[in-house]
Amino acid sequence: MYFGAVYLHFIFTLMSTPPNPEEFYKKLKAQLLDTALWPTAYLYKFIVISDKEKIKQIEVIFNHLGAVIETKASKNGKYTSLSIHVNMKNPDAVIEIYKEVAEKVEGVISL
Repeated sequence: MYFGAVYLHFIFTLMSTPPNPEEFYKKLKAQLLDTALWPTAYLYKFIVISDKEKIKQIEVIFNHLGAVIETKASKNGKYTSLSIHVNMKNPDAVIEIYKEVAEKVEGVISL
């Protein structure tokens, strides 16, 4: 099951509060536990500047997970969105990937 609207609503709600990574991940974990049976299919979405190296950095993080990765350039080609479909074993595994991407890919936007 993909979280779609429920997940995006959760992200937009969190964006209205001051950024606090620990609190964000705590709330995300609770939301994930409440909305899915684990393991489950999960959809990650990222946006980066259209730089082949940045896109490759994200792809490498998901290489060992059997992910299906779709990329789409923005209208003017300045940005690229990545939609990544992957089976995840639990909310902690989902959060670890978000943290790894944030740490390794400068300027990434996680949705």
